[in-house]
Amino acid sequence: MSVLSLGGLLRGTRLAGSTRSVWLQPLAVVGMAVAAVWFLAAVLSPWIAPHDPLAQTTNLFQPPSGAHLFGTDELGRDVFSRVLWGARLSIPVAVLLVVLALTIGSTVGGIAGYFGGWADEVVMRVADLVFAFPTIILAMAVVAALGPGITHAVLAIVIVAWPAYARVVRGLVRTAIQSDYVSAARLLGGSSFRALAVDVLPNVAGPVLVLATLDMGTAILLLSGLSFLGLGAQPPTPEWGSMVATGAQHFDRWWMGTFPGLAILTVVLAFNFLGDSLRDALDPRTAWRRVGGDE
Repeated sequence: MSVLSLGGLLRGTRLAGSTRSVWLQPLAVVGMAVAAVWFLAAVLSPWIAPHDPLAQTTNLFQPPSGAHLFGTDELGRDVFSRVLWGARLSIPVAVLLVVLALTIGSTVGGIAGYFGGWADEVVMRVADLVFAFPTIILAMAVVAALGPGITHAVLAIVIVAWPAYARVVRGLVRTAIQSDYVSAARLLGGSSFRALAVDVLPNVAGPVLVLATLDMGTAILLLSGLSFLGLGAQPPTPEWGSMVATGAQHFDRWWMGTFPGLAILTVVLAFNFLGDSLRDALDPRTAWRRVGGDE
């Protein structure tokens, strides 16, 4: 083995080690731990919730205690149980709408970037039209037109979220199609759609995955914001945004809005930490800087 090959092998090994070390950073560990706790809460809430989240009692506005860890609300319902069941709604719905926005945006963005011409113009002008409106205002307008409800809220957020993926994928694809491996695939007789699906899109997946992870927090915020305004999940469904709205109506009962708000805060922070760590792990420039800094 030549000295040059040996040096490349050693540097590649150190680069892989630095990528692994990204996930050992404090923010990455905290993000993974908090996200894991909330995913477990969403899955296990029917078994770990101490009370029925919809059960009304005469214990109205009880502060946090041993019987009710997060207190009770205006109908005597256990806030802790409702926060746990809220995770069962907010987190899976956020995952669903991010997957839908990613799929739609990546598909149309990839087609626009690869083929260019009128397809590129149509997709980018539609994306510009969506970007011309504030996100929450446009989502509110869509839900108001369709009617309040969690299904319409998801549809509204997907409508306002897909252009970000389309723009990112379009730019990455425009760069990737100039690469030699794409030209070689086309010269070997591969079709345009095969080159796009097999050679281009997998090589732009890293930045899109980072954007999707960061968008999880944004999706939960938008979903909670629409529910806060009465346009998302409808009573008596336990949902964090609507619980914060109820707490705002009873501001002197601080626990009613504080604990659902903390749930939103921790989940959004967790996914932001994970998105930043994933970006550091997938960005070669960051990894090379880590290698250079260790030398």
